[in-house]
Amino acid sequence: MVIQARRVAVATQELPAALANLADGGRTMKAVITVVGKDRVGIIAGVSNMLAANNVNILDISQTILRDYFTMIMLVELPAESPSIPALAAPLSELGKTLGVEIRVQHEEIFTAMHRV
Repeated sequence: MVIQARRVAVATQELPAALANLADGGRTMKAVITVVGKDRVGIIAGVSNMLAANNVNILDISQTILRDYFTMIMLVELPAESPSIPALAAPLSELGKTLGVEIRVQHEEIFTAMHRV
């Protein structure tokens, strides 16, 4: 319990700094996209097409089907000319509703800060 509380405290202290780096002065940003929901045809195609239309590059992808549930994690790179993470998250969330899945987009720095001890 104490170790877990310490990790949360460290992550909480580092989180504001990570959030401050969301706009990094014209360079590329990395984000983690998660997709979870009932499996159906077209989920990967729908998400990938929307990312491509917004000039977002998929760096890594892992997807699996657990019984009837589709899960996917993507590491993506947003160039300076791409929409910001919040601007990309809104249409992806709407797409998720259409596809019957939940899509979340988070800046990579949030994960980095959470896993430092």
